[in-house]
Amino acid sequence: MTTQRLTRKGQATRERIVAAASQLMVEQGVARTTIEEIQAAAGVSPSQLYHYFPGKSALVSAVIDFQTGRVLETQGPGFGRLDTIDSLTRWRDMMVGILTEVQCIGGCPLGSLASDLAESDPVARVQLAKAFGLWEELIRDGLTQLQERGELAATADPAELAVAMLAAVQGGLLLSQVRRDPAPLRVAVDTMIAHLHTLTR
Repeated sequence: MTTQRLTRKGQATRERIVAAASQLMVEQGVARTTIEEIQAAAGVSPSQLYHYFPGKSALVSAVIDFQTGRVLETQGPGFGRLDTIDSLTRWRDMMVGILTEVQCIGGCPLGSLASDLAESDPVARVQLAKAFGLWEELIRDGLTQLQERGELAATADPAELAVAMLAAVQGGLLLSQVRRDPAPLRVAVDTMIAHLHTLTR
């Protein structure tokens, strides 16, 4: 069922189901999350849930879309107004601040889903790859802005740097989650920022 055909009430119900499923799947894993738990958390009947989602795979797909939207909404502003390399520290501070608020619990929602699904669900893996691609594109576009402003050398490759930056973020988030300390994320991103400074004209 496409969301365009839903009534306002139906759309709200669907969103409530997806939000509940998203929280449960990220917190306890997709395989360990049951349809019954999602029904209870969303406050819907089995018939309501299956009206919007014919099976768990459809729910997983909706959860990936939901988390992708949240990540891009959070990350977007950090790359929409870059004027210097040092302005990336605002983005770093935003991520570290969020991580500190949640006491480093949970890590990256997309990273958690990828770890859970990449080897067991080929369809979800492709969807997650596209989600990370969109995140990577945000970073690449921001670095391209810096290059166009003359902050990065013309020989620098924003696409490759975006991959490295995203890898640094993911690794930093994972270590911060394990250690319950935001320092690994800060160090990983600061190291990439320092590397960008070596690529000035």
